[in-house]
Amino acid sequence: MPSSVMPTSSLGAGQEPPVAVSTIGLRKSYGDKLVLDGIDLRIPTGTVFALLGPNGAGKTTVVKILSTLITADAASGDIRVGGHDLAADPQAVRAAIGVTGQFSAVDGLITGEENMLLMADLHHLSKREGRRTAAELLERFDLVEAASRPASTYSGGMKRRLDIAMTLVGNPRIIFLDEPTTGLDPRSRHNMWQIIRELVSGGVTVFLTTQYLDEADELADRIAVLNDGKIAAEGTADELKRLIPGGHIRLRFDDPSAYQSAAVALREVTLTQALSAARPGGAFNDDALSLQIPSDGSQRELRSILDWLDAAGIEADELTVHTPDLDDVFFALTGDTTVPHQSKETVR
Repeated sequence: MPSSVMPTSSLGAGQEPPVAVSTIGLRKSYGDKLVLDGIDLRIPTGTVFALLGPNGAGKTTVVKILSTLITADAASGDIRVGGHDLAADPQAVRAAIGVTGQFSAVDGLITGEENMLLMADLHHLSKREGRRTAAELLERFDLVEAASRPASTYSGGMKRRLDIAMTLVGNPRIIFLDEPTTGLDPRSRHNMWQIIRELVSGGVTVFLTTQYLDEADELADRIAVLNDGKIAAEGTADELKRLIPGGHIRLRFDDPSAYQSAAVALREVTLTQALSAARPGGAFNDDALSLQIPSDGSQRELRSILDWLDAAGIEADELTVHTPDLDDVFFALTGDTTVPHQSKETVR
């Protein structure tokens, strides 16, 4: 699999960023059923990594293995979390991580503050340190006013904030978030996104599984799509989108004569050799006075098309870049036959 990449401005020449999580040939079977079939991951420190996949693809199984809740098959290769060998030193791994599962670990029978103090006790903090940590995290997650209320009275978004606050009691540097925003309203989801961004800005690594493709697009530095126990593709959101055909640039004209001139030029003039070889052809819509040119939406191709327009003396009234979105990627890689919509960005 391709390696994840982070900006290296603060690193020496040729020096790679430290790795928070790495797996080589991760496998997991339940009897005769092979759930994970050789998963390779490399997640740099201080990034958000999103694992996507249909229900039953094995996302939660990956999280459970990496968080020491279950063991990988003996046939698996090297697995390291926080620099620690998962098989040889699981206790060190547990000390380095925090986990927020699909279902809240909050005890609704006690108050928010009591939930925090209980977690502090589990981390063997002194009473003084536990109260200080609980107070700081309750304030950080805007839960001070609700701290003395039973957690059962909290909204879904408040429970999720408390859940993550409890996860942070041990000051983990790697956090696994298994579908953290499922069931939340849009405002609560966006609040959760902001919390995740703040964690990462502080150097925390976030391993995220989600059913919301826009969430991965919004948050993740790298995304992997898990299907049938294997990684179907991995890369940045833009890299994954460019894997899927269907992207194009649309030129629209207000003046029919300008449209006709552009249509003639498009039929007669070949774009750059690389562009025409990779994406030949185009589409014409006489009624809408628009031209459609195949493109992957990359800066290189956009520059080529703009250069061609300038050379041909063509000035469109509207230029729209259409690129496949993560819905397209997900459906294509997981075999779903649903026809998704396409995202677009308009340049006038």
